[in-house]
Amino acid sequence: MDSSNSKGLTAPTAQRNPGDESEPGAPQTAEDICPECQGSGRQGQSACANCGGSGRIVKIIGDA
Repeated sequence: MDSSNSKGLTAPTAQRNPGDESEPGAPQTAEDICPECQGSGRQGQSACANCGGSGRIVKIIGDA
């Protein structure tokens, strides 16, 4: 089963990566492009350590 939506983005996983500011799916958070790999999910020949290779991080957008 494909977990992507109509824009081609995949649903966030429950795994927390080093670049995430909060748990995926937490209130007042949103996905953002990883600042380390600029959304590619790669750093050189390896997966980006900051986003776990997804190209996205979880960012706090509210004032919890």
